[in-house]
Order: sequence, then C-alpha cells, then structure tokens
Amino acid sequence: MSKRFGGEFSPTGTRDGTTPRETVTHQKMEIAPFKGRKPLRHGAKLNILFLLPLLVIFPAVLFSSGVTQMATDLAGGAMLLLSAWLTRDGVRAEDAFNERKVARKPAIPRKIFGSIGTGIGVALLILGGSGFGVSELVAANIVGFLAAGLHLFSFGLDPLKNKGMEGVDTFTSDRVARKIEEAEALLTEQRDAILRARDRQLEARVDQFQTTVRALFRQVEEDPRDLNAARRYLGVYLQGARDATVQFANLYANKRDDQIRSDYVAFLDDLEQNFAARKETLLIDDRTNFDVEIEVLQDRLNRETQYLERQG
Repeated sequence: MSKRFGGEFSPTGTRDGTTPRETVTHQKMEIAPFKGRKPLRHGAKLNILFLLPLLVIFPAVLFSSGVTQMATDLAGGAMLLLSAWLTRDGVRAEDAFNERKVARKPAIPRKIFGSIGTGIGVALLILGGSGFGVSELVAANIVGFLAAGLHLFSFGLDPLKNKGMEGVDTFTSDRVARKIEEAEALLTEQRDAILRARDRQLEARVDQFQTTVRALFRQVEEDPRDLNAARRYLGVYLQGARDATVQFANLYANKRDDQIRSDYVAFLDDLEQNFAARKETLLIDDRTNFDVEIEVLQDRLNRETQYLERQG
C-alpha cells in the first residue's frame, strides 16, 4: 500500500512536528515595467556610432607610429564620439517635438552638427593613417563629405520650423511651448529620482502617472486658452510630485519600508486622479464653448434669413 512521505520542506510539512512551515506566495506585478515606454528610434545605429570611436581610440594609443599620427587619430575618435552624443540628443529632441502638438524647433540642430562632426572625424582618421600630402587631404575631404552625407541620410534633419503655431499669436504660442517645456523638465527630474529607488514596479507606476500628465499637456496644446486653468497643475502640482519623489527615493533607498512605499503609491494615485479630472473638465468647458458658438451662429443665420424674407 502506498504511503505519502512528508518532511520539514514538503508543502504540508511542519517544523519540530508542531509548527507549520512558512509559505511564500508570489505577488503578481500590477503594472509591467516597460508598459507604455517606446524604444529609442535608431537605437541600433546610435549604439554603433558610440562603439566605432572606441575601436579607433585604443588602437591609436597602442599601435601609432608617431605622435602626430596618434594625436590625429585621437582627435578623429573624439570628434566621432562627440558626434554620436549630439546625434542621440538630436533624435530624442525630435521625438519630443513629434509627440507634441505645439512645439518650438530645437534651438541647436544637433543632428546636423552631428553629421558635420562625423565628416570631420572621418577625415581626421584618414589623415592620421595616410599622411598630410595634397592627395591625402583631397581624399580625406571627399570621404569626410561622403560620411557626413550618409549620416544625414540615415538620421535625417532636425525640425527646422515651429509646429502647431499657425493661426495663434506668437505670444500665446510661446507661453504654451515654454510652460510645457518647464513641465517636461519636472517630469524628467521625477523620473531620474525614482530610478534611485531601484524598484521596477515603482518606475512603471511613475511612467503611468506621467502618461496621464502628458495627456493634459496635449489638451492645453490643442487649446491654448486652457493654459490659465491648468497653470497650477503644470507648475505647483508637478513640482510637488517631483519633490515628493526625491524625498521618497532617498528614504526608500536607505530603508525598504513597505509603509513608505504604500504611502507614495497612494499619493501618486490621488494626484493622477486630479490630473485626469482636470483634463475632463477642460474638455467639458471646450464642448460648452463650442455649443455656445454654434447657438450664436444659428441665431445670426435665423435673423439674416428672416430679414431677407421680409425684404423679399
């Protein structure tokens, strides 16, 4: 006859024959760590741009035949590294520009400067490996121009015009764009702060909160008249969220207190509900204004029709 064997480490085991063994349960994550996050465009090509200068710098230091050649190769590698950094920032700035409905063009065309730097870096590397004769200078310039052109073809130009500002006076559009940029800076600081907590679940929760906040941004961009009604949310409330996140990250990094974590999550829940409610209120106000405009226009058309009938 079969007999079930048990022990201290079995699912139904006990310690010392009397004390039940502790069980461990798996808590399902409520929010996926990467939910709502988009990969960086041209990510693979940008990684290659950062890798190539490193492949040039180390051989230049170890195997250069002279000081001039080593200095030229190092200058070319440094220029390529700077170009990769400018290109990455340019891609990020373009993504932020495309996401917004009202945006000013980047103050610095980083991708264009990255293309120029790539051409200069490649030309320096060719000179360092071949010499500084006339034919070598001509060949280096030609290859440098080709490298700059290929860079522009791969990553494109920076946004060169403002977006969503047609039909709106410059003062109002600048106010909206400037306020959104300041609010985005606060969100970036909040995101950087929560990374110090080293908690993927909290990082995902902050991303979800920021998605709701950006929905309010888009609403203000669609109708700049909503800026005054949303000013406190774009300034004071986001500053409070940033400061609370910084303080929480400092506390939670030193002491993994579940109560502190729960309080912070509850704070984000309340704040997110307020931002969502404000967005809905602005939508209702816009709908009301639209209905009023339609009614006024209909009244005018009726009066014009009645006047024409009497004249006829």
